[in-house]
Amino acid sequence: MTVNEVSKLTGVSARTLQYYDKIGLLHPAQYTETGYRLYDDAALEKLQQILLFRELEFPLKDIKAIMDNPNFDRGKALEQQIVLLTLKKEHLENLIVLARGIKAMGVNKMDFTAFDTRKIDEYAAQAKAMWGKTPEYLEFEEKNRNRTAQETQAVSTQMMSIFTEFGAMLGLAPDSGKAQAQVKKLQDFITGNFYHCSDEILYSLGKMYAGGGDFTENIDKAGGKGTAEFVFRAIKIYCKNS
Repeated sequence: MTVNEVSKLTGVSARTLQYYDKIGLLHPAQYTETGYRLYDDAALEKLQQILLFRELEFPLKDIKAIMDNPNFDRGKALEQQIVLLTLKKEHLENLIVLARGIKAMGVNKMDFTAFDTRKIDEYAAQAKAMWGKTPEYLEFEEKNRNRTAQETQAVSTQMMSIFTEFGAMLGLAPDSGKAQAQVKKLQDFITGNFYHCSDEILYSLGKMYAGGGDFTENIDKAGGKGTAEFVFRAIKIYCKNS
């Protein structure tokens, strides 16, 4: 199929297809003698994968890093995309319910929970880390490669004990010296046992901790209800002051 035929079939402009070729994201199957791009079924299948990532608002550089990964598993990636699309669908349905409620009854209650995308962000970050092969993920793989099951469990237990200690501080302000020292302890533990934890990464982790998913549930289980949110508030202050 020519560029124009692919464009008509997929709705992707010819200029976009040419740009994808230029940046190495999607090459055509072959070129004609006059330089026209031709696409086969394999190229169209790859384009489908790219468009699914684009629907999930992945930047092109992240999509390229993911799909260039030699360990890229199309089936596994598709499973992740289904989860993310389902989360996005639920998010849109919540917004529709909110908008209908406002239309019917007016703004009687300032409820912003429908705008919360932290669960989507959390899962997307996990998918990018898995496929993107960031320096941090590569470092994590290297440190984790030779650990026994017992050692892995010990590290996990130590990590959760840090959150248990955070839970004992719930009566304190997140900017207290004790809470801020605990954030530093958490950051140093992650750097020592997983990957270099910069302030930027620490802040992103804090968002995931309070994002309402498994992270929040496990942290609150270790330290008591509200611990994950307290940790995130303490991290925000720590990163701001660093």
